[in-house]
Amino acid sequence: MNRTKKITKKFMGKAKKANAKLNTSNKPKYISKAERERLAVLETVETVSEDLK
Repeated sequence: MNRTKKITKKFMGKAKKANAKLNTSNKPKYISKAERERLAVLETVETVSEDLK
């Protein structure tokens, strides 16, 4: 690899990483099926305990 290509490759890599940081996704974070079930159980337990009060 010649010197110019090495410098260009290094620069383009840094630019690509910086650009990726700026363009964040609006997609919600992934929650596994087991975690969703656990959260649902916790929510039902809270609603039941509130109903008993």
